[in-house]
Amino acid sequence: MKRSIPGDKIEEVRQRTDIVSLVGEYVTLKKAGRNFLGLCPFHREKTPSFTVSPDKQMFYCFGCSEGGNVFSFLMKLNHLTFPEAVRHLAGKAGVIIPERSMTPEERDRYTLGEQIRRVNGLAAEYFVRALQSPAGEGAREYLRKRGIEAEAIRTFRIGVAPEGRRRLLDFLEKKGIPPKLVEQAGLAILRAGEGERGQYDRFRGRLMIPIEDVDGHVIAFGGRIMGAGEPKYMNSPESPVYTKGNNLFGLSRTREAIREAGFSLLVEGYFDLIALWGAGIRNVAATLGTAMTRAQVDLIRRYAPRVAAVFDSDEAGRKALARSLELFLTGNVHARAVILPDGHDPDDFVRTRGREKMEELVARAVPMVDYYIEEILGGRGTLEEDRDKLREAVAFLCRIGDAVERNFFVKKVAERLGVDEGVLKDEVRRVLSHEAPTAAPMKKGSGREPDHLELGLIHMMLEHPERIPAVAASGVLACFTTEELRSLGEKVLTAAEKEGGAIPDLFSLVNNFEEGPLRARLLDLLMGETPYPEDMIDRLMADTIRKIRERSNREKGRILTRRIKEAERVKDQELYDRLVAEKNRLLREEKGLS
Repeated sequence: MKRSIPGDKIEEVRQRTDIVSLVGEYVTLKKAGRNFLGLCPFHREKTPSFTVSPDKQMFYCFGCSEGGNVFSFLMKLNHLTFPEAVRHLAGKAGVIIPERSMTPEERDRYTLGEQIRRVNGLAAEYFVRALQSPAGEGAREYLRKRGIEAEAIRTFRIGVAPEGRRRLLDFLEKKGIPPKLVEQAGLAILRAGEGERGQYDRFRGRLMIPIEDVDGHVIAFGGRIMGAGEPKYMNSPESPVYTKGNNLFGLSRTREAIREAGFSLLVEGYFDLIALWGAGIRNVAATLGTAMTRAQVDLIRRYAPRVAAVFDSDEAGRKALARSLELFLTGNVHARAVILPDGHDPDDFVRTRGREKMEELVARAVPMVDYYIEEILGGRGTLEEDRDKLREAVAFLCRIGDAVERNFFVKKVAERLGVDEGVLKDEVRRVLSHEAPTAAPMKKGSGREPDHLELGLIHMMLEHPERIPAVAASGVLACFTTEELRSLGEKVLTAAEKEGGAIPDLFSLVNNFEEGPLRARLLDLLMGETPYPEDMIDRLMADTIRKIRERSNREKGRILTRRIKEAERVKDQELYDRLVAEKNRLLREEKGLS
């Protein structure tokens, strides 16, 4: 599919997309010198090492060595293909990608994910129109009774799936969508042994809530029954674009409010979020009715490092809190526990008590660790009466990865349980020592370090492309001993000549290298502060060129000396004279360089 998007359009999209603005939609960035800094979305870290350069339109993480440009950022983060990333950014930048009829071969190459997102988008439009039709009156009345206003209905694209066996299938068939694709999107079910005509709509007679990814693409649906019957909720099955534990409902609509508030209010269901949003509490995300996952913690951490998670006060709520706590601790998220009064969920609480009472409840939320220690670990009597409590406490402490933080909580747990702190610390140490050690991640870039002189010259060329003609005139690239660096230098010369002295896409040049020390070192250099003062660059570049050529000439001289001795030994006078002349020329050149 990459070939179906013209190269000039790809370049136009790249030039029109500011990487700081793009990354800032997913990662909270702060200015740091000439670059921007944030927590890496590709690995867990406590200290920000993810760097974005507005000058070079690149990103790089000094922690995990992931780097790239606007296209690769979206591809890595949202698991998109290159054409998907280009088309998404083209839509944001207002660049029209010319469409044309695809050949069957091109259609086959068009990714399944792209097709499913398109089908889901069409289905969402169909459900929205159905809600506004005469057939949607019952659903509109249901929404009125739940206090869901028109603005929330529009924002979250709430619709209805009418009764009928093939209403949606027939609509999509008229749009040219193959029945097989509707099934792959999870919108249709195939009755065994009946072929395509045995298909029927998965969702019928249900209120439909689109589930979007963080960019607003519809990736699945939740269907809520409006009367008696089971199941109360029917959700799309997982698909190439939808993994339940990797997404949070509503985040595409609420992420900016989360960023502004500095924390997210985390709830469990669709209507919990919609009710809070409708009441004016906008910094909310929902877990799609499932237990919290590590991927969801990583996702929410992109926008704010703090979470206020809402739990019921019953036993199920206590267990959910205990499960979530480990994820928040290991995910470097500061979590507070919002405990609802008995019998309430966020939806009915905010509707009956109002926004202010809900905000008071959130403001009184206690750190989740403190609540866990006080109410769960410390809530069942003395240590002598319940040995299980000690095992649970030790297991909790062992899940805290940071040793300093663990020691802090050892003291708090020991005080709450009335056990000797040293005994508890020894037990934690004993358990940790018997756990299987995890293999340390292999650091990218192990191996032979690249030549510092050649790498330095390439770095100067990339930092100061206006000086590239001087490098080209010197012919110094022929003296390089590192084949990869010589190849990169030649590509830099070609790119600068083609673009009139500029290098528009540094990452594309560097990205050709395999994972290793050279690629990692180059990205490190490019994303750091330049070590070359403007008033010194000409001298530094000339000195580096001279040193590389001197080194090359010395090596050539050693080789010539060996060959001269060999020619003398075999008495080849003609070869001897030619080699001596070549060595004298080298000596004169070395003298000139000095």
